[in-house]
Amino acid sequence: ELNALVDETLTNSPTLQQAWARLAQAEAIAVQAGAARYPSLGYNAKAEGTRNSATDTTVENYSVGLAAAYEVDLWGRIKSQTEAAALDRDASRELLNTAAITLSSQVALRWTGIVAQRLQTELIHRQLKSNQTSLELIELRFRKSLSTALDVYQQRQVVAGTESRIPLAELREELLLNEMTALLGRADFQSLEIPDEQLPRLGTLPNIGIPSDILANRPDVRQAGLRLQSADWTVSAARADRLPAIRLTASGGYANAEISDIFDDWMANLAASLTGPIFDGGRRKAEVERARAVADERLAAYRETVINAIKEVEDALVSEQKQRDYIAALDTRLEAATRSYEEAVNRYRNGLVEYTTVLVQLAPLQALERDRVEAQFNLIRYRIDLYRALGGSWTNELGEPQRSE
Repeated sequence: ELNALVDETLTNSPTLQQAWARLAQAEAIAVQAGAARYPSLGYNAKAEGTRNSATDTTVENYSVGLAAAYEVDLWGRIKSQTEAAALDRDASRELLNTAAITLSSQVALRWTGIVAQRLQTELIHRQLKSNQTSLELIELRFRKSLSTALDVYQQRQVVAGTESRIPLAELREELLLNEMTALLGRADFQSLEIPDEQLPRLGTLPNIGIPSDILANRPDVRQAGLRLQSADWTVSAARADRLPAIRLTASGGYANAEISDIFDDWMANLAASLTGPIFDGGRRKAEVERARAVADERLAAYRETVINAIKEVEDALVSEQKQRDYIAALDTRLEAATRSYEEAVNRYRNGLVEYTTVLVQLAPLQALERDRVEAQFNLIRYRIDLYRALGGSWTNELGEPQRSE
């Protein structure tokens, strides 16, 4: 069930569809940049007529031609621009991979949250039923003059308090279902049905590896590295743009006064030109400085991304370990609270204590039962955070959805 929901999200999510569209844009820009490495070839065709009113004659002329142009990449400007665009394209793919991992973890988290919330609601219903049974017994004892009216009123408060938790629990489940529906890219918020499940049992921790493995598997780290490399190439392109450029042009064609003989008269032209800046008000120099500043910014962003990546893994690991310790302590408290409550009930039935003693033991017991469900959910949440923090290469297998032509 969860795998099917993840697959649906990766296919229909508007967030991922936007990422695919951005990747398509980057691919087109990379193709445009790479086209500058090749000569350009164009054609022209012309037909004109000149009328002489004095002689009442018309002179017609027809021509067709081809023109080619090529810039010699003497200083590597075109290569630098091409490399930068290709790296930006690859960075867009890594951004898509990051979005896919994030969406998958969000779906897993929402699914686990829905299951946990249902278990929480079921627990509250069981607690309500138990409290109602206790109320019936107390009312029976009251009719036999074995309990006081205060005992009845106090237990009715307990029942009412438990009943008040049910709408809030159902609300949380509905909100989680709505969040899941939105992640799936569905517009019908009544269409999602998730069968009743139990919270999954966690296996052993995955092999974390060394920090370099973490960085290699994180698409956001790879993206930051690619953007840094792209900025370096952009600096090279900006420097080269300050130097002269050599352009070769060639043209050839046919011209004739008769269209039937248009290919009889051939002409050709070949030229080379050298162009370069003399004075531009410092525009090109400023562009170099801007490109350097962008590279410095992306270097800092790369360092920040690396640090955050390692931090997220460490946070997830320590969170899971401490959560396990917390659950162990919680189980000890729950066992002690259960025995205390049972002992208080026995003493009350034997007339040894007031009903207040039972209530004092009941409230923390039922709270601990609810805390236990939430604690198990949080443990799974930390494992999901760990898998997300570790990244992975499975997103490279994602296929592009069909686009409308």
